[in-house]
Amino acid sequence: MKKKKVGTIELDPAVFAAPVKEHLLYYVVNWQRSRMRSGTASTKTRSQVSGGGKKPWRQKGTGRARAGTTRAPQWRKGGVAFGPKPKDWSIGLPKKVRKSALLSALTLKYTDGSLFVVKDFNYSEIKTKQVVDFIEAFDLARALIVIEQDNEILLKSARNLKRVKVIKSGGLNVYDLLRFDTLVMTEECVRKVQEVLAH
Repeated sequence: MKKKKVGTIELDPAVFAAPVKEHLLYYVVNWQRSRMRSGTASTKTRSQVSGGGKKPWRQKGTGRARAGTTRAPQWRKGGVAFGPKPKDWSIGLPKKVRKSALLSALTLKYTDGSLFVVKDFNYSEIKTKQVVDFIEAFDLARALIVIEQDNEILLKSARNLKRVKVIKSGGLNVYDLLRFDTLVMTEECVRKVQEVLAH
């Protein structure tokens, strides 16, 4: 935890020395961000707003424009013309593409020297300062911490820090890998990720 070498770990070249395909990184980030969109924006059309059942005035002879309802878009309290409706913004992407992009992102972190492997995060109490001390010891600007086991103490200690995000290995994704400058993984997590992605 103080940036001192305590052991070595062998990295699988199939995971951390894979071909970097930058165009796949673009596709996967676009895919992830489209899935984040809630698509819940909604407006009412002229048929959905209340009122407007009666014709406001007769068709001819008043000198005014023809009107069939007071809930047309040009009227106050009228419906919205071509307004947003709930929709699904997600797009499809093959699993092979997503996996290849993840391998590319992990390889980038390793080749850039932005990957740190720590033994474990054995914190005894929930305290933000201990995570800050860890970040300062490693001189990290923005760090993505990936763990294997549930660690509620670490999660609660880091949740107030904007430049730190803690996720489990099952949630490892391209968008977060590219968004954060540094990747910090526990030794157990590295073994698990290699086990899953090497095949």
